[in-house]
Amino acid sequence: MKTVAVVLERPEHLVLKSLDLCEVGANDVVVDVQWTGISTGTERLFWSGRMPQFPGMGYPLVPGYETVGRVSGTKSHSSLHDGDLVFVPGADCFGAVKGLFGGAASKLVVPAARVIKVEEEFGETSILLALAATAYHAIAQDNARLPELIVGHGVLGRLLARIAVALDAPPPVVWESNPQRHDADASYSVIDPENDSRSDYASIYDASGDSSLLDRLIGRLAKQGEIVLCGFYEKPLSFAFPTAFMREARIRVAAEWKRPDIYTVKDLITSRRLDLSGLITHRDDASRAPAAYRTAFADSHCLKMVLDWSKLQ
Repeated sequence: MKTVAVVLERPEHLVLKSLDLCEVGANDVVVDVQWTGISTGTERLFWSGRMPQFPGMGYPLVPGYETVGRVSGTKSHSSLHDGDLVFVPGADCFGAVKGLFGGAASKLVVPAARVIKVEEEFGETSILLALAATAYHAIAQDNARLPELIVGHGVLGRLLARIAVALDAPPPVVWESNPQRHDADASYSVIDPENDSRSDYASIYDASGDSSLLDRLIGRLAKQGEIVLCGFYEKPLSFAFPTAFMREARIRVAAEWKRPDIYTVKDLITSRRLDLSGLITHRDDASRAPAAYRTAFADSHCLKMVLDWSKLQ
């Protein structure tokens, strides 16, 4: 079988290519992709060539870990059936072309145990499950404090705020320096950090990916407060010790989501406690992928770009 895939051949050079798919194994399913999301965090770093050394990285590669499609063939003994709508958090089925994360293609071969069946009503918003699970994972770790301040009002920052509210936390404050991203629902407030004088936050969640912010954030902590690093950082992080020492500051790194996080997020969505509306702001046909990626990375109005693969099946 063949697939049409987004291939990042080298930094800032992205093309659509026909690639051979690996053979379908006994535990695999074939997925006809309907939608893929474009990550403005890790995928932007790969696209720009600024990604720190990371296991499995290299060029050429197929990006994408926000994929939704329909099962179109299976040899596995799983409970999946042809026609099931599934979320695919990436694939590695392209031979010599690296699958990191490997979801941005018209057709995928992926282990059945890796995909997650999703409800039809979720539709294209299912591509947000990975980010929503990432936000939940950060909040739900053992002994974690719910966020009082969230830095950054992109998709991850919005999901952190919405999930905190869904878990009955007091509404967090969200910092956003870009006035074009000050829109929010009534459940929490978004302000310019220059207009915030507080320095007693017990928990600050950084979703900005800005490695230069640590000193500033530590200065806003309460005694024994915690900073949670939720983004992905291209440069080494450092901080001045005395301020952190005086506050007995804690710094926690939130790693990627785990499978149970996805199921919890699905339950929050199904019970109407978590709303994913308004997070997908841009859509384009997958045949225009190179232009769509540039829009996703350069247009500050673009929270989440979704590619539609229906015409390339």
